[in-house]
Amino acid sequence: MKIKSFKTLLLLAIAVLLISAEYPVKNRYLLSKDFAVTIFGTSNLHSWNETVGTVFGDGSVTWNEDGSFNLDDINLKILVQSIKSDMGSIMNNNTYKALKAEHNPEIVFTLTTPVNSIRAGSTATIISAKGLLTIAGATHAINMQVKVSIQDHSILSFVGSQTIKMTDYGISPPTALMGMLKTGDEITLNFNTKFVLTVN
Repeated sequence: MKIKSFKTLLLLAIAVLLISAEYPVKNRYLLSKDFAVTIFGTSNLHSWNETVGTVFGDGSVTWNEDGSFNLDDINLKILVQSIKSDMGSIMNNNTYKALKAEHNPEIVFTLTTPVNSIRAGSTATIISAKGLLTIAGATHAINMQVKVSIQDHSILSFVGSQTIKMTDYGISPPTALMGMLKTGDEITLNFNTKFVLTVN
C-alpha cells in the first residue's frame, strides 16, 4: 500500500509540474526595421523635425494562463548620429554637439517596472511605462503613456510620445543660422515601433 501510495503521489507531482510548466511562458522580442522615431521641436522662427535612422531594441513578455501578458522589460537605443534634421547638415552637427555625441553616442530608454496583466489582441491598451531615459550622459526617471498591442503573439507594437526639457539633461538647445534661429527648450519624442518574436 505504501509503495502504491508513493507511486500515486509521484505521478501526481509529475502531472502538476507538467501542467505548471506551460505557464508562465516567456517570449523574447527584437525591434524590427519597421519603426518610426521622430523628434519635434520649436524655435523663435518656426517648428522643426528630426528623424531617427538607427534604433536598436529588445524586450520580453510573459504570457499568463488567462491570455493576458506581462511586459517584463524593454530596452531601446537610439544612435545619436543617425538623427537627421529637416533643416540640413548644419543643424545636424549642432544637434550632435548639443547631445555630446562624441562621448554619449546613444540615447537609451530602459523599462524599470514590469507592467502586468496587459490585455492581448490587436486593440491597443494604454499602459504607464516607467523607466530611465539617458540623454547626453544624464539619466532621469520618466513615466510614459504608451499604446501597446500584440498580434498573434508574434508582433508587439508600441506607439506614444514623450515631451522633455533639454536643459533637464544638461543640454543647451542648439542654434542655427549664426544664432538667428534659437530652438525651444522642450522637445517631443514620437515613436511607433514593432518588436518581432525571436525564434529560439
